[in-house]
Amino acid sequence: MRYHLLTLGCAKNIADSDGIGALLAQAGMTRVDQADAADILIVNTCGFLQASRRESLDALRALAKLKRADQFLIAVGCLIARYGETIRREIPRVDAVLDAGQWLALPRVIEQLAGDWRASAYTETPGARAIIARVPRQPQGPSAYLKIADGCDRPCAFCIIPAIKGAQRSKTQDAVIAEARDLIAQGAQEIILVAQDTTAYGWDFGDRDALATLIEKLCTEVDGLRWLRLMYAFPGHITPRLIEMMARYPQVAHYLDVPLQHAHPETLARMKRPSIAVTREMLRALRAALPDLAIRTTFIVGFPGETEDEYAALLDFLEEQQFDRVGVFEFSREDGTLAATLPDQVPGKTKKYRRERAMALQQKISLAKNQQCIGREMRVLVEGFGEGMTIARSYRDAPEVDGVILVQKELPIGTFARVKITRAMEYDLVGQVQS
Repeated sequence: MRYHLLTLGCAKNIADSDGIGALLAQAGMTRVDQADAADILIVNTCGFLQASRRESLDALRALAKLKRADQFLIAVGCLIARYGETIRREIPRVDAVLDAGQWLALPRVIEQLAGDWRASAYTETPGARAIIARVPRQPQGPSAYLKIADGCDRPCAFCIIPAIKGAQRSKTQDAVIAEARDLIAQGAQEIILVAQDTTAYGWDFGDRDALATLIEKLCTEVDGLRWLRLMYAFPGHITPRLIEMMARYPQVAHYLDVPLQHAHPETLARMKRPSIAVTREMLRALRAALPDLAIRTTFIVGFPGETEDEYAALLDFLEEQQFDRVGVFEFSREDGTLAATLPDQVPGKTKKYRRERAMALQQKISLAKNQQCIGREMRVLVEGFGEGMTIARSYRDAPEVDGVILVQKELPIGTFARVKITRAMEYDLVGQVQS
């Protein structure tokens, strides 16, 4: 049996899709790139924002329209928790829906669907939310995401994730280490730790420094680990010991993705995010211990009540901090969040203008940061080759969301090389291989 898998949303969904692929391979199924060549069509959906929900629903509708009578269409992932009934009602050609934590049931569901069990669409019965302790993995390249926890306990006013995913649930350290070894054995050169809040890892076990211990164990107990990258840290949860572990072990990329969301005290208070004082102290401590640290962050513009002065404070903060990588997003009014009920909603045109202005400022900062790399020699991981150029990444760049380094020489995918940077663009670099 052949399946086609479409993954939408964030890195955590990519990690789940790697697990889905391995699970179905164990069940004797083969993955195909073209939907019309498949017996099973699977969409791993995202339900985080209105735009991502639209994308997921549009993908399901498109596949449902093209689906043959001998094909099955299954929706899995974050969208299902709140919109499973909507999918069944609006897209009746979807044969099964499974919540994000239920995809281990896929082989059984497919078997039932294939056995003349199609009188009505299949819905996996919701159960108690639990973290999938250890999953089979099938990484799709030299980098692999490893989800160390699911759910979130943070009260951020704009975020629907706790309603979709439930409370924070961490994998055990033994499970994470075993999964990391599996990934390395399959050729992964880089492991990227992800969760809704990686820095809250183990808090549900009563250990506020569990992430630091996990990093130490991964670096000392997993043979062949070349790069370890941290994504989705929370500004109030970065401990001195975590910083110490990042500085101590050479496998840890000097990179941190830490969404800050805003810089004005009153905006942050309405968002129910840590204070700007906490953020400044965190940035000071990180840069003191890791002078070459590359920081990626995200900000929201147009949050309810955001004044021109509050927005100006965000621009000033961008100029002051000179972050390596920044994403700026317009506030999305999500049903079920506190922010959706707040007064003084900002008009769409204002949000769009503020985002464009902030991104234009960051583009100048990014170019200046990249220009500082000219003449510098960097260790890069080779990801692909096309149009006469090797595509690689340095420690400063996470896959898919950051820039790349282009090299005019074909290099083996999945290997490391030394490259001297010769040219800088706003987001990408160009380099030459060093012998």
